Amino acid sequence: MTLRLYDTSARQIRDFTPLTPGCVSIYLCGATVQAPPHIGHIRSGLNFDIMRRWFEYRGYEVTFVRNVTDIDDKIITKSAEQGRPWWAIGYANERAFGDAYTALGCLPPTYEPRATGHVPEMVEMMRTLIDRGHAYAADGNVYFDVRSFPGYLSLSNQDLDDLRQPSGEGETGKRDPRDFALWKAVKPGEPSWETPWGSGRPGWHLECSAMAHKYLGSAFDIHGGGVDLVFPHHENEIAQSKAYGDEFARHWLHNAWVTMSGEKMSKSLGNSVLVSEMVRRWRPVVLRYYLGTPHYRSMIEYSEDALREAEAAYGRIEGFVQRAAERAGSVEPAAEVPGEFAAAMDDDFGVPQALAVVHTTVRQGNAALAEDDKDAVAAALAAVRAMLGVLGLDPLDERWAGGTGEGRGEELNEVVDSLVGLVLEQRQAARVRKDYATADAIRDQLQRAGLVIEDTPAGPRWELGPRDTAR
Repeated sequence: MTLRLYDTSARQIRDFTPLTPGCVSIYLCGATVQAPPHIGHIRSGLNFDIMRRWFEYRGYEVTFVRNVTDIDDKIITKSAEQGRPWWAIGYANERAFGDAYTALGCLPPTYEPRATGHVPEMVEMMRTLIDRGHAYAADGNVYFDVRSFPGYLSLSNQDLDDLRQPSGEGETGKRDPRDFALWKAVKPGEPSWETPWGSGRPGWHLECSAMAHKYLGSAFDIHGGGVDLVFPHHENEIAQSKAYGDEFARHWLHNAWVTMSGEKMSKSLGNSVLVSEMVRRWRPVVLRYYLGTPHYRSMIEYSEDALREAEAAYGRIEGFVQRAAERAGSVEPAAEVPGEFAAAMDDDFGVPQALAVVHTTVRQGNAALAEDDKDAVAAALAAVRAMLGVLGLDPLDERWAGGTGEGRGEELNEVVDSLVGLVLEQRQAARVRKDYATADAIRDQLQRAGLVIEDTPAGPRWELGPRDTAR
């Protein structure tokens, strides 16, 4: 068993060997809570949730830290625009992110620290960087001297002389325009904390270095985030942490974007789709399938058609699991996933290849159902449930019961089941009186509504299927 991961810093796939045998430590850059999450935001959490689940399946004890950036230029701007306290905006959106992670089946992190709770650690880090000649104070600001750190820009593979990073608003006193702020001097009306260099607030990059050091120590296994964070955020984290004396992250993993019309999904571009809106239109498990099953380093181009394809694909898996459970009874997930699935996941979390094994096993299970081979059905069901458990997609997991994401999924599902049952009784009555035209019309109407009807010896049964959009 050898896990191999693509390391951004090495620009190649490397064997993964944890710092501590049997343990994996992960720091994931989490939400900047200036607004509710769109599906591009939540993709990172989903990708790293699947990674974490695979590490745990492989027997590792995982420490997973996902921070919350609750003070930042964007939050302060929103506060001024809306006339609301910065902390009220941050807290409301932090809860919205938490609801989105929960709705899409993400396991809670081991720790979820807020930036504003770690100012003392940031002050200590700045003091050490200044003492070592890597940082300097100017006009109440504290800056990192990028030329003092020879390895700067190695993650993004850029040349410092080609880099142009103009001073931000209020960032006065820089020795070099490319130096970045560790601490920002207070402005009228802004929140501030006291430091030996004056009142102010943290720089974005310093927050993560301080929290990673506190919760994971001077060295840890994996640092993750979206590919857009490689520069400047992660580049600056590396510089300040290593200049402070930390070994910092051994591996760097970056997930790709969700795009719309080729552009990164972003509120500033007006092309974002909020998770809270999506879970009212789509079952959360379908959203998880859609966002979590492409390879984490592949772009996802958002479209309604792609979501309908994901809905249909998951529906085929779900339909087999439900039929198999009815036929074989209570079948627990297998103790081990199929070898082909494991090999795909060990190869840089190859979820698309692993998912192909799921679909192949589903087809084999459907063939066993058709042949009424109960033992083969049970074996296929156990294997499928084991694989889906790793991906967080097991239809028999209680979290996916109902699935509206609004807290009334089970109740609504019962109502729908009752209504569909009444319609199927009318169809059956039409069949008894040999009014096949009416029976077929009822079946066709249900299919256009997105339901698949199957006539069985025990009577008709229904399940969700692909929607007919040609209406």
